Amino acid sequence: MGVSEVLRRCHDEDRAALVGYLPVGFPSVEGSVEAMVTMVKAGVDIVEVGVPYSDPLMDGPVIAYAADQALKRGVRVGDVFTATRAVRDAGAPPLVMSYWNLILRHGPGEFARDLAAAGGAGIITPDLVPDEAGPWIRASDETGLDRIFLVAPSSTPERLAFVTRQCRGFVYAVSHMGVTGARTSMGDAAEVIVRRTREVTDLPVCVGLGVSNGDQAAEVGAYADGVIVGSALVRCLTEAGDLESGLKALRGLVEELADGVRRGR
Repeated sequence: MGVSEVLRRCHDEDRAALVGYLPVGFPSVEGSVEAMVTMVKAGVDIVEVGVPYSDPLMDGPVIAYAADQALKRGVRVGDVFTATRAVRDAGAPPLVMSYWNLILRHGPGEFARDLAAAGGAGIITPDLVPDEAGPWIRASDETGLDRIFLVAPSSTPERLAFVTRQCRGFVYAVSHMGVTGARTSMGDAAEVIVRRTREVTDLPVCVGLGVSNGDQAAEVGAYADGVIVGSALVRCLTEAGDLESGLKALRGLVEELADGVRRGR
């Protein structure tokens, strides 16, 4: 089942999809894979498989710390394909989230073929704009992978229309300007960008940056097609004394978030 099918199923269930992010390699490659599978079993509908990068642009302190530790422990781009296969086998579509330089170095065509072979559903490219994405657009067309670009509160109507025309799967709406990280209050920025994006596309719109608990998931899930959670999930692992306790905390938070998206409407 692909991303579009999952989002359609969630729509038919009158709820938003729950999208969960974790980086490969923290606390270890094996531990991160187990954590991603745990998320799926606990209620995450779509998994964002993060690729650690030494020079992050959007990552807040929690994700940046986990990525730095993963790199110090020897994670490699190839480990991403191990994770995507495990997520797919667990029953959820995996989306790789990666800065473009890593994919460019691997080779866009080769990365797309390797990802498709490993059961990947597509790629979220936070620092790649459609204007400069020719090689990736061609590679994704050849492999059928989803390509997910970002829109933000600063996007003009013309920009929203241009970016969404190049998306496949869903549109990633950033609710706040700045880096990733849990927030105590959502405000109305997310709802505004969802409404503005829907004026120019029929694609599902998923909201990222800030959700950290079930009440916030319910709030965002009331108007968005998907609720994306990252830092709060990663924190379950960074604050745990060992993998077992981290997985327990992760399972509990995912269950809370899954309940949130189901009561949001």
